[in-house]
Amino acid sequence: MKYKVSIDVSVVFELLGSFMIYVTRKWTDNLDIGTHLITDMDTRLPQEFRTELGKAYNWPFLDYDVLYALAILREQDTDITSFIDWIGNTAPDDLYPRLLPYMPSLTMEHLVRVKTDYPPLLRLWYEYYFADIEPELEPLICEDAQEKSILLLKMEPEGLIEYATGGVILDDIPVDSILLFPGVHFRPINTYCFYDNILLIQYPVDIPEENEDDPPVVLLRMTEALADPERLRLLRYVANEPKTVNDIATNLNQPYDTLMHHLLILRAAGLLRSHVNAGDQTERFSLRPDGAAELQMFFESYLRLS
Repeated sequence: MKYKVSIDVSVVFELLGSFMIYVTRKWTDNLDIGTHLITDMDTRLPQEFRTELGKAYNWPFLDYDVLYALAILREQDTDITSFIDWIGNTAPDDLYPRLLPYMPSLTMEHLVRVKTDYPPLLRLWYEYYFADIEPELEPLICEDAQEKSILLLKMEPEGLIEYATGGVILDDIPVDSILLFPGVHFRPINTYCFYDNILLIQYPVDIPEENEDDPPVVLLRMTEALADPERLRLLRYVANEPKTVNDIATNLNQPYDTLMHHLLILRAAGLLRSHVNAGDQTERFSLRPDGAAELQMFFESYLRLS
């Protein structure tokens, strides 16, 4: 299936991602940043602000779909403060019809709660955390988005999706448009927002090493992924055709939690394709051939053999 693929970039997305990681306290086992963001900010934030941010822990996860949809609808080149003000100050009657094409089941009540509850918390998060790192992150994501926009002119859309995400294959997702945006906080994983006729995908961007003599993180991910015999057997099993998690667990006699751990490591290393199918909601995995070529490239580059 052919999709219309486009690239978006904004520190607004990055703000929302970092805020979501801190507030929900999810995914930290699978992120490069680990628990550092949470433990560091728990120490730095005044208690009253930690209490305010903590209120959002139990709020519906669907709230973030609303926030990301609002980020898509923002004016281009909108800075973070203006974006937060726009959410808080724009009348619900103006925002609601613009959001409905993305989220037809969204209620006015839900929108009003999001636009009332989140702007104060996002301002706190920006002031106490994000404003300090924004000057460092913005050039990284903008440069990467520019690179992907150039590649989009030269590659098939599906090929760019797989390249940017490190292995995501979309199997007949019932949308016309795919919107990709680069992110740093969620590295090395991808995140998705499924809307009515568009799929929003965050793809990870690595931070360059401070010391050029240090091995690149992407090479370390690959070598770590290949250092376990069980993961090597897993790669061989999925080499010829996509397999479901149940197939892999049954044939390799792997407990579910252990298998998911292996799959996440291999996906983060760019060695597995993840086949996303909206039909039966069953994710399948297969070998990503480009991963082996990239391993050789990064290895030779670090050793300065090429």
